[in-house]
Amino acid sequence: MSERIQSFRDFFPYYLREHSAPACRALHYVGTVLGSAAFLVFLVTLDWRFLVAYPVLGYGFAWVSHAFIERNRPATFTYPVWSLMGDYKMLWLWATGRLKPHLDAALKAA
Repeated sequence: MSERIQSFRDFFPYYLREHSAPACRALHYVGTVLGSAAFLVFLVTLDWRFLVAYPVLGYGFAWVSHAFIERNRPATFTYPVWSLMGDYKMLWLWATGRLKPHLDAALKAA
């Protein structure tokens, strides 16, 4: 069994390797954006259904992508907080056009 990762800095390259397929990342982006939108609607309306929708949307898209595209176990089960942070960091890097060098470095280090 591999040693547990001790920092988010070390976790993020692992996270990117677990999301190497573009379709997997795309489903993560959709889930993260929709889940975040649901959370924002909850904050504005205090309608608890949107709070429930947040993890359902976010994790639903992500877990489907791992099951059918990457065919690996989601990092959420081992590193729940860092996985959520990784979702947002990956989305931000992609949205700002800066993901490729991070992804290339992570895949090269594998």
